Amino acid sequence: MDLVPALEEPLKKVLGPPTAKVMAEHLGLHTVGDLLHHYPRRYEERGQLTHLADLPMDEHVTVVAMVADARLHTFASAKAPRGKGQRLEVTITDGNGRLQLVFFGNGVHKPHKELLPGTRALFAGKVSVFNRRLQLAHPAYELLRGDSEETVETWAGALIPLYPATAKLESWKIGKAIQTVLPSAQEAVDPLPDSLREGRGLVSLPEALLKIHRPHTKADIDDARTRLKWDEAFVLQVALARRRHADAQLPAVARRPKPDGLLSAFDDRLPFTLTEGQQKVSKEIFDDLATEHPMHRLLQGEVGSGKTMVALRAMLATVDAGGQAAMLAPTEVLAQQHHRSVVEMMGELAEGGMLGGAEHATKVVLLTGSMGTAARKQALLDLVTGEAGIVIGTHALIEDKVQFHDLGLVVVDEQHRFGVEQRDALRGKGKQPPHLLVMTATPIPRTVAMTVFGDLETSVLDQLPAGRSPIASHVVPAADKPHFLARAWERVREEVENGHQGYVVCPRIGDAIDEPADAKKARKSAEDEAEKRPPLAVLEVADQLTKGPLKGLRVEVLHGRMHPDDKDAVMRRFAAGETHVLVATTVIEVGVNVPNATAMVIMDADRFGVSQLHQLRGRVGRGSAAGLCLLVTEMPEASAARQRLNAVASTLDGFELSRIDLEQRREGDVLGQAQSGARTSLKVLAVIEDEEVIAEAREEAVAVVEADPELKNLPGLRTALDALLDDEREQYLEKG
Repeated sequence: MDLVPALEEPLKKVLGPPTAKVMAEHLGLHTVGDLLHHYPRRYEERGQLTHLADLPMDEHVTVVAMVADARLHTFASAKAPRGKGQRLEVTITDGNGRLQLVFFGNGVHKPHKELLPGTRALFAGKVSVFNRRLQLAHPAYELLRGDSEETVETWAGALIPLYPATAKLESWKIGKAIQTVLPSAQEAVDPLPDSLREGRGLVSLPEALLKIHRPHTKADIDDARTRLKWDEAFVLQVALARRRHADAQLPAVARRPKPDGLLSAFDDRLPFTLTEGQQKVSKEIFDDLATEHPMHRLLQGEVGSGKTMVALRAMLATVDAGGQAAMLAPTEVLAQQHHRSVVEMMGELAEGGMLGGAEHATKVVLLTGSMGTAARKQALLDLVTGEAGIVIGTHALIEDKVQFHDLGLVVVDEQHRFGVEQRDALRGKGKQPPHLLVMTATPIPRTVAMTVFGDLETSVLDQLPAGRSPIASHVVPAADKPHFLARAWERVREEVENGHQGYVVCPRIGDAIDEPADAKKARKSAEDEAEKRPPLAVLEVADQLTKGPLKGLRVEVLHGRMHPDDKDAVMRRFAAGETHVLVATTVIEVGVNVPNATAMVIMDADRFGVSQLHQLRGRVGRGSAAGLCLLVTEMPEASAARQRLNAVASTLDGFELSRIDLEQRREGDVLGQAQSGARTSLKVLAVIEDEEVIAEAREEAVAVVEADPELKNLPGLRTALDALLDDEREQYLEKG
């Protein structure tokens, strides 16, 4: 069944081409249905004025306020040398704060007549600072005349809806457009099954749309938002439940390890005991591998919680059962690192087919894009003959010419870096769909796991293995206290003198190519303000350190544009302890394991996200000596960026940090939508606050899909799913 034609109607037919064009280009709204689902961001009450003191800089805002004062100034200028230039300054107030409005030139006549003291209006514009006071230059405005018939109609009683707007389309213009299409809301098809809606006391969809756009009371808004949250949570959970249901129908080969095979031999040679968490998670994985439909499991764990060990044991179990295992890493540095550590952990068990190889041994091969022809040919041959039980590589594993003898398990490290096509291409290389284990070191709150990774079962590793050391973290305010930065370099020296090593992380490589123009502009103005600012780029910092505070130490650089062989050589020297300090970009963010590295200095730490800082910090404190992480920033004490850094410095709990991270980002980013360019489908559902709704919607969705996988009896739900699962959305869901 198609969408109801009234809601499918193009906006250009209803509102006219000029308005429709702006809505399509700036808000991504194309149909009547799109516009009806463009909900108000907040509501203003008549008689209650906006807080002007809290306006964010450089953002486009809409405020409701009263004119306190208006003055017209005449001045001479290049365009008006005889003193005919005009500037209108209007001061508006909300009873607490004040805000200056300024109009120039020909634009002063209308506001001069209309914006008289005592007038109330909606004002929209970009917040800037002039003479240390907040102002809006040439704001658009809409008078609130209070009692006229038109205004009462337009603003729906006492509550004024304020919409997400743009400079090209003010909130009240969107409001007027919505009034035009609101009658069509009566024809909206309800995606929720009647039993669910009635059982939970939710209003119908047409009523919810009416109440969110034209509420008469706050209770109307609550009713509408509760209902619309359910729509978003339920439709998304149905999409995920259908995917899980479809996956459960696929056949797979059960992989059970032999009693005295490779896995037992490996466990026997381990010099330590697995943590309780590792044992519990391994059991969950082995139970999945023993079933005849593909495992789809997400393994999330703290930085350094031993995920690689759990994944390796799953790969060995697969090899034991006659299959092959592939581990996909996002970068060559990480693939090489994983290959090295797996071979080290396995010892002679990784020397299958070689003299001195153990009885149950297999071959572990590396496959990356930059390998030489001969090594690559040999690796491909080992895979197709089954000689190699384990392969570790980058996306080079996905190429058509890579053939497996019998692919049984795919392990994807740092899942968020892989696209759907890549994962599916690798899964298509098995005789039957292989089992899938996805790993992430970015802790994910339960609600996000239910929405973003909703098609995967989740295992969590939250214990650190014995012998891991605490990491002390401190913010270094380089602008306020330059001597703190000097002390930071002394601390790095002290660590090296004690036989340890350190990292210095920078946001850039060194030349202008890798820096966007706006970032360069921001950096230039920051440099003008603070001449002592440390350079931000790997090559500059390395140069400055070797000539200055770290003179005499062996300093090397590592970044993504180096030749893979050079990167590998640098990492080998650092791992062997030949290099004292590694100055790098975020290529070291995941998987790099050098237990002797104890100190890390992150330059311009405010340019990194919370999760990324936590990941980077996890590279130190990996041995028996305590770790030290110094977050260098130029940002002032009161800034949001500084608060974020203080939060990172105050806790090592990745789950706590992931909540902070989530609260500071838009929901759209959380769902990975920012990367795909598609608009997020979550407009009223807040992933962190609405945990209960998401959990209940998941239960309801599972029940609905089990009873009717094709949704034959729920045409409204099918329609909503089709709208959700456009191509980009499908891909995002497939990414898990």
